[in-house]
Amino acid sequence: MALYSFVCFSLLLTVSAEFQWKHHNNEELPLVLQEVHNNCPNITRIYALSEPSVCNVPLYVIEFAQVPGFHRPYIPEAKYIGNIHGNEVLGRELLLGLAHYLCDQYRKNDPEIKALITNTRIHLLPSMNPDGWQLATDTGGKDYLIGRTNNHEVDLNRNFPDLDAITFDFERQGLSHNNHLLKDLTQLSAPLEPETRAVMRWIMSTPFVLSAAIHGGDLVANYPYDESKTGASAAEYSASPDDETFRELAMTYALAHADMASPTRRGCHTTSSDDVSYNFGKQGGVTNGAAWYSLKGGMQDFNYLATNAFEITLELGCEKYPSAELLETEWNRNREALLEYLWKAHIGVKGVVSDSKGFIPNAIISVVNCTGSVTKPIRHDVTTGPYGDYYRLLTPGQYEITATHTGHFQASRMVSVPKNQKSAIILDFRLEEFQGKTNWLQDLSSFGVYSPSLRNSQPRIYKRSLYEKVAETMLENREIVKQ
Repeated sequence: MALYSFVCFSLLLTVSAEFQWKHHNNEELPLVLQEVHNNCPNITRIYALSEPSVCNVPLYVIEFAQVPGFHRPYIPEAKYIGNIHGNEVLGRELLLGLAHYLCDQYRKNDPEIKALITNTRIHLLPSMNPDGWQLATDTGGKDYLIGRTNNHEVDLNRNFPDLDAITFDFERQGLSHNNHLLKDLTQLSAPLEPETRAVMRWIMSTPFVLSAAIHGGDLVANYPYDESKTGASAAEYSASPDDETFRELAMTYALAHADMASPTRRGCHTTSSDDVSYNFGKQGGVTNGAAWYSLKGGMQDFNYLATNAFEITLELGCEKYPSAELLETEWNRNREALLEYLWKAHIGVKGVVSDSKGFIPNAIISVVNCTGSVTKPIRHDVTTGPYGDYYRLLTPGQYEITATHTGHFQASRMVSVPKNQKSAIILDFRLEEFQGKTNWLQDLSSFGVYSPSLRNSQPRIYKRSLYEKVAETMLENREIVKQ
């Protein structure tokens, strides 16, 4: 009898229950994720970030993958983060609904969902700010500001290290050094909150390729840079080196959404009446961050400048705290966009960099856009992960991809990126090592040598560390001569 009861209980756990569209509280949120895991134990994993919130609420993540818990070469990683501002609650419920939907459709053998989970490692963080959510909910969810911050009254989307200022300063100096900039940070403008630290550790330790942060208050897909280069508070387009790619990412979501890109929909009410408020649909449902308004310490730009991840910000509705009756409608308006955006982790090129000894982590992947008559370096490198794998998001066109690593001869290859990709082009590199002891000239034999595609246009600008290495070596040799 006991065995029969156990079997019946196990069956109850694995039967798919209909997802309930409601505002799930902080105690119910992990139960929803656990139910999804119980229904799809082989493709999901639940974990909490390294630190809880100020009020000690864990920041729960659910992962979907063919092999949960492990990074695999050639499999890009993507993430969605919701509820960064506690009173902007739609993202929290959409991500819970998305988790349920992915599991349910996988069990129904939906070919697109099975392909997405088989070829992508997906992480969903429904709530980054559970304390703010609690305050907003306890006060009725009606105020435009109450619950926005965490329990220390800090806006988490202004609390990340300001790496924009560093990359803008390098640009003014003419230095092409605008990736993985956290090591260049010398001071913080404010203490990091526990929620911020937890997310920073997460994104610095996981090789994310694609990301989106979900907010509310307007209806638009926002892309880097969020901070203006001159200090202007608004209306200054602040383009990143990957501006074209970011625009495509944002447009992907906007066009797949029910009406984000519609020029005839009504704009969101902010400080003006509904009749005259601006409708971002008139510009395709997308905006450059600083062209809208400038902000420092945002999570979006931090992802791009500290890691290999490309993140955009999704504002998914005029109401920050929509009623429970509207949640399912909003799910239907966003479902295809949420899925279509995840597929963008598979655009461009990907591959593995190795040598005779095996994988090469931290190799540098640089790109020159050779589409059209003028070649143009994209001055934002990505690096390889622990398995030597890299993922470079690119729009359709012709590119020169170069792999570089200390102690190796660099290698370059041309590639044509097609339209409507569902799988990135695989471009592996096997680098040749320098043989024997080399002097500084041999070691830096590629210094000042342009790629064939660049000889008639502009020279490649090398990373600052290479200039420093040349200068230091020359000074050392000069001292030896003097002696």
